[in-house]
Amino acid sequence: MTKSAIGLLVLGCMAGCANYEPPKAWEKGHLAKPEMTMGGDALEQRFEQHIYTSKENASGGYGVGGGGCGCN
Repeated sequence: MTKSAIGLLVLGCMAGCANYEPPKAWEKGHLAKPEMTMGGDALEQRFEQHIYTSKENASGGYGVGGGGCGCN
C-alpha cells in the first residue's frame, strides 16, 4: 500500500512539471524590476562585499574570473 502511494505521489509531482508555460509578454514587466535582479540593491552589495573582504582579509579581484596566467 505505501509503495503504491509513494509511486502515485512521485508521478503526481512529475506531472506538475509538464504544465509549465513561459511568461506572457505582459507578465515580463514584473521580471524586469530592479528587485528581481540578482544584484538589485547596491547598498546590500557593498555591505556583502565589505563582509567578504573582511573575512578573507583581501581586497580586489571581485567579479573577475580566471587566474593570472591570461588564459581567459
